[in-house]
Amino acid sequence: MAKTDGARLRIALAQFDFPVGAVRGNVERIRALIAEARDVHGADVVVFPELALCGYPPEDLLTRPRFLADCAEAIEAVAAEARGIVAVVGWPEAVGSALYNAASVLRDGRIERTYRKRELPNYAVFDEKRHFACGGETCVFDVNGVAVGLLVCEDLWYGEHVAETVAAGAELLLVPNASPYERDKHRRRAEVVCSRSREAGVPMAYLNLVGGQDELMFDGASLLIDHDGHLHPAARAFEDHWLVADLDADGKRFVRVAWPEEDDESFESLAYRGIVRGTRDYLHKNGFRQALLGLSGGIDSSLVLAIAADAIGGENVTAVRLPSRYTAELSNALADEQARALGVKLLTVPIEKPHQGFLDALAPLLAGTEPDVTEENLQSRTRGAILMALSNKFGGMLLTTGNKSEYAVGYATIYGDMAGGYAPIKDLYKTEVYALSRWRNAKGEVDAIPVGVIERAPSAELRENQTDQDSLPPYDDLDAILLAHVDEALSREEIVARGHDAGTVDRVIRLVRISEWKRRQSAPGPKISRRAFGRERRYPITNGWREG
Repeated sequence: MAKTDGARLRIALAQFDFPVGAVRGNVERIRALIAEARDVHGADVVVFPELALCGYPPEDLLTRPRFLADCAEAIEAVAAEARGIVAVVGWPEAVGSALYNAASVLRDGRIERTYRKRELPNYAVFDEKRHFACGGETCVFDVNGVAVGLLVCEDLWYGEHVAETVAAGAELLLVPNASPYERDKHRRRAEVVCSRSREAGVPMAYLNLVGGQDELMFDGASLLIDHDGHLHPAARAFEDHWLVADLDADGKRFVRVAWPEEDDESFESLAYRGIVRGTRDYLHKNGFRQALLGLSGGIDSSLVLAIAADAIGGENVTAVRLPSRYTAELSNALADEQARALGVKLLTVPIEKPHQGFLDALAPLLAGTEPDVTEENLQSRTRGAILMALSNKFGGMLLTTGNKSEYAVGYATIYGDMAGGYAPIKDLYKTEVYALSRWRNAKGEVDAIPVGVIERAPSAELRENQTDQDSLPPYDDLDAILLAHVDEALSREEIVARGHDAGTVDRVIRLVRISEWKRRQSAPGPKISRRAFGRERRYPITNGWREG
């Protein structure tokens, strides 16, 4: 690939997935990509994401001496490939008793120098201070007569580090990242990188990791910023790509050579594509090629089925109808309609007999009591037992179908509909579930979620004529209160001041508090919001404090 006329430098950004702990596989991939950047793309310098050698975040793998030794051996093996090109590779560098989040400059078959990350995030999903020490030196190196400065991820958010690197002579900044996706992250990221380039007066190439890692999703969406803060279109989110650009002759602007552009940064688009990528990676990285789920004919399971089919192919997904005496015929019909549309295998296992068996077994113990949520939840737990049996027998991962609204207030049955190994829509509020369902239908040739599912009133169908609103406030109100309480961490008084009924606010806050024990036992799911349950929002189960 010939350089653009007048180009000073060709940069290749490796927006690819480097799985956590897969050191040997990552080494081989990085070595192959270095060769490809040099021989196919004609790059002068190739950049890999933060900690690409070991994957991000490695968490307590970093406490294993053998793991760190493997990484040290691996960086030497990678360096041997860096001939005829400069490579920047992230890895965990152990120096005596200190451990650094490092990025090494590899050239002529050796490690030329190493930059150590200076700012260690220790908030939200990050806990880098648990493992890493702070670096303290700038890093500027020459490539084809261009002085290139190196920063890692969080360093960029501190203007003084950018200024120091430029003061040390940098004419171009390379910034490898492992920045997880969350709602509105693209806008905030763009504001920071543009501001830093404008302040420093130098162009910047911002490379981000892509792929799913447990609850985290890395969106890629890498960026090029000219010296005056002009932002080029972001690279396609949640996709692996080579990103190639030339720095022009005056060293101030980029000319994109290979740069698949992002064309839809709406919340619905990014969230849906992110969940699909997160689901696919979670399944495949953990050795699962098949998935199954209970398909009720309701909106939540219908969206999860569409996600699963998009993630691993409808032919690899099994949907299971589990009708009871309270299941509407419309529910069965809608489930059948969707399974046919998506090419998904559909099984039907009525739960009446096993549910009645539980009731019969408990009858002597429950004699004299009135039916209540106990009997309702037995239906859900019957379904959970059947689905887990199918997962055990045939090997597919069971996907659970609960949403954030339900998990927040405990409107889910532990060991019932919460059973499963991965929860794709765990961080989507109910109103967002509807929004993503409509978006997915608008993007497809056929409706992935039947219109009848979207239009019907949501129901758990655990008793006659039941709807969710028998037990919960309307979802528009509930989700607005939850967003304020959970995501924005507003006080009771602040939420009421927004116009919400005080009694409803008190009830919702109480339900969130007393449901913590359930959420602790829930399956992991991809993070979408600013504060996701689990890894990010951590409250004690045993908690004597009351708000208001």
